[in-house]
Amino acid sequence: MSDVHELIVAVDLRDEISEGELAELRWHLGLGGRPERLSVVTRFPVVVWDDEGDPVIEDHPCPLLAGRGPAARVGGVLCSALESRADLPRRGWALTSRQEVHPDEFEKVGELLCWLAARAHETHLRGDGAVGVGFLRFHEAEVPEVLTVEGGQVGWPG
Repeated sequence: MSDVHELIVAVDLRDEISEGELAELRWHLGLGGRPERLSVVTRFPVVVWDDEGDPVIEDHPCPLLAGRGPAARVGGVLCSALESRADLPRRGWALTSRQEVHPDEFEKVGELLCWLAARAHETHLRGDGAVGVGFLRFHEAEVPEVLTVEGGQVGWPG
């Protein structure tokens, strides 16, 4: 049995994101190359085995929302987009991503979601103080659950 979930991120970001942050965000979305310096999500620890067979932790940066093409388990297409809202009354950036994620990826993806929530337009702020960033659906479920960030923590449905 697979633990794959459909993750849909849909958030409007305020206008104050730096060019370096935008470059990294584009990389995470599969829309650009990896920048020299990472400042949004900075660590990507992976356990590998050295020549003596001992576990070693190495840093292996990888984009977190860059899936493209047909989804293997949730149906439909994996995609990401980032568009300027410069010509709209609420300036900034519009971000949408649809990905397949495994619970093993929740922590790392959660870092990016927390970063996004801290920069989201106030329209994403819910009455309970949480920031709505999208939806999560177990691949066999018919209805997704709202995905929120509050106090720097993602409220992964359980």
